[in-house]
Amino acid sequence: MISKKNAEHYNWGEGCDGWYLMNRPDMLIIHEKMPPGTCEKRHFHASSRQFFFVLQGVLTMELDGTFHDIAAHQGIEIPPQASHQAQNKRDEPVEFMVISHPTTRGDRTDVS
Repeated sequence: MISKKNAEHYNWGEGCDGWYLMNRPDMLIIHEKMPPGTCEKRHFHASSRQFFFVLQGVLTMELDGTFHDIAAHQGIEIPPQASHQAQNKRDEPVEFMVISHPTTRGDRTDVS
């Protein structure tokens, strides 16, 4: 059984947290938490398809130039080659799941 309590933890960005719930070459599942006012670098994946599902708060996802506010219990699919950036523009933390198939390891290109 896996949970945030026993999953491998990592830090990213400015004060953001992640927990590896499944970390295999064919699939990556992570639970992430972003404090208010944080964002990741805009990037794309050559072959990985991702699905972001919000557990708590509101995640703003910029996807190919269009902004989407994703509330708790909503999700968004990110196809391969699509530039995207997860952002927390609210005054409360946002927690979400990211499911990637296959893994994003070695499959990320940052864009400006």
